[in-house]
Amino acid sequence: MRVKGKRYINRDLSWLQFNARVLQEAEDPNVPLIERMRFLGIFSNNLDEFYRVRYAAIKRLNLLTDSQSEPDLTGYKPDELLHEITQVVVEQQRRSQHIHNELVRQLEENDIIIPNEKELTSKQKEFVKKFFVEKVSPAVFTLIINGIDRIPELRDKSIYLAIKLVQRDNPENPRYALIEVPAELIGRFVELPKYGKQYIMYLEDLIRFNLNYIFFIFDFDEIEAHTIKITRDAELDLDNDISTSFLEKMALGVQHRRSGDPVRLVYDKGIPSDLLQFIVERMDLDNFDSLIAGGRYHNKKDFIKFPNVGGSSLVYSPVEPLYHPDLDLNRSILEVIRKKDVLLFLPYHTFSYYIRFLREAAIDPDVKSIKITLYRLADKSRIISALINAAKNGKEVTVVIELQARFDEANNIRWTQELEQEGVRIIFGVRGLKVHSKVCIIRRKEGNRYRDYAALGTGNLNEATARFYTDYHLLTSDKKITNELNQLFDFFDANYLVKPYEHLIVSPHFTRSRLYELIDTEIANARSGRSAQIWIKVNSLSDIEMIDKLYLASSYGVKIKLIVRGICSLIPGKKGLSENIEAISIVDQYLEHTRIFAFENGGDAKYFIGSADLMNRNIDYRVEVTVPIYNRSIQKQLMDHFNILWSDNVKARRQSHLDMNPYRDVSEENPIRGQRALYDYVKKQLKKATK
Repeated sequence: MRVKGKRYINRDLSWLQFNARVLQEAEDPNVPLIERMRFLGIFSNNLDEFYRVRYAAIKRLNLLTDSQSEPDLTGYKPDELLHEITQVVVEQQRRSQHIHNELVRQLEENDIIIPNEKELTSKQKEFVKKFFVEKVSPAVFTLIINGIDRIPELRDKSIYLAIKLVQRDNPENPRYALIEVPAELIGRFVELPKYGKQYIMYLEDLIRFNLNYIFFIFDFDEIEAHTIKITRDAELDLDNDISTSFLEKMALGVQHRRSGDPVRLVYDKGIPSDLLQFIVERMDLDNFDSLIAGGRYHNKKDFIKFPNVGGSSLVYSPVEPLYHPDLDLNRSILEVIRKKDVLLFLPYHTFSYYIRFLREAAIDPDVKSIKITLYRLADKSRIISALINAAKNGKEVTVVIELQARFDEANNIRWTQELEQEGVRIIFGVRGLKVHSKVCIIRRKEGNRYRDYAALGTGNLNEATARFYTDYHLLTSDKKITNELNQLFDFFDANYLVKPYEHLIVSPHFTRSRLYELIDTEIANARSGRSAQIWIKVNSLSDIEMIDKLYLASSYGVKIKLIVRGICSLIPGKKGLSENIEAISIVDQYLEHTRIFAFENGGDAKYFIGSADLMNRNIDYRVEVTVPIYNRSIQKQLMDHFNILWSDNVKARRQSHLDMNPYRDVSEENPIRGQRALYDYVKKQLKKATK
């Protein structure tokens, strides 16, 4: 991967480097075999979303601008970047196919066989035919595409079998067809009867075996089927019809997304050229639509749910979430946080504490109101259940829900309608801004006054992702925090009420200036000869102005440590630019999602956690909340957590402008795997508290 310019790495190419780190996990022989298959699925799912969002956006930019370079593309012209992305992706796809083939071989060594339609025993053939007739056939959609000028819109989350039927005496006039593989309805992987070994069959191969059953009305001598997959632009088109409610516009936008412009076609490289050409022409794919030859199987995202039929040794050992030393089942959470701040650290602590926090408020007769922001929710959300319970108990419940949470819009629309039916007050975010903050405030009457209890976090209130995303949630009744959190909810009610904050750092109005002040303090200390250090852990770092500010701090001698899981447009350790900046990325069993900001501040260190990454969108175009940590014990925990991850020499990679993702040197005498070490740390805290 080449880097244009001397100061920054293009954000999209850096993201592809991150996805290559995910692919490294699929390749790592030390990762359990089924988990490697699932990492291959994560890699594929990530890439699909990248094409739907980023590649599609660059393509639109290319169509709308002249040939001049765009500032946010860090030196690239749009067409140059599209070309560069395609080159990187083609190589990654080649590598992923090689990894896939190796994993299939290793599955066979563990007596897990994935037969295709030509490798079935007689009994398996009977099972496959019966399974098709009873379960698959009613769900199969078959489209004959000969004689049509344009192929109807293909769904971008599906795979299709492109079919060619040929008569020997008329080979020049083949018949073409498309079959949508109904994986969402049936499941991608079909477990066959066990004959000493475990057998798992791809659904599309099961359909291939039954092609004669599907096309029996046609006269043909040869038939072949090859998989294709289309990826579409995921941008929502929201019209300006003032007679339509925002909820209705969002629902229509989600529906129209299904027919977004195609941005990528991945196809089986063995497909006949005439069939491929026919499909390309009738889908009106232009020069900037990425055509990528792949292997026999696509939509490897389904590997995320690859079944484990081979025993516990092929997956990660289950890690039970730990209890929090300050919280227990027989004690009121509100009572605890009335006296002290509590930090939940997921998934090391159980997410059930957050559910209990809301459920306790829902039934407490002295609780008068609950206000909360919601971004992404589980399909079966206990958060929603707790809020509805509160509303039924007469509490004033206000939910600020972000309908434009990408790819979760339909889910959030459904929850919105359910909440409204139960009398919950809904606020649809802030016009022109996404509400990405993760905050909640509960008001309780205590004697003759009211007390507020708050939760402020780094991650979504989603029970499903809470099992494998690392996140913090601060529970507090500190008036310095709760007063300003009420101020934020006033802003949601009346967007013209923008008041200053002394404690919270809130986007879009104050995050940039406040972080600059904190960095400037470190610069001033360094210039005066005092120790000056910054510790930052985020998902992404791509804001050019923020990067320049960190470069400036480095030039004055401020020592900066960065843990950046994904995009990192900053080039660390570069002479004359960033000698004092080190940066690593950790990809492991859990998705690193916590965000920490810490500043030495002349010996009186300042600590923060929050929902914002260091990206232009988070700083300037979203509502984000970063909260200061005042509790000394929690401050120490945060620094310990950071240092444990920083010491990782097993799963940590050095952030680099070279497309190499080099691992840190592993010490055979003292290997440290950060996530495992963090679990041990949290476990020791619990043991120490219970002695």
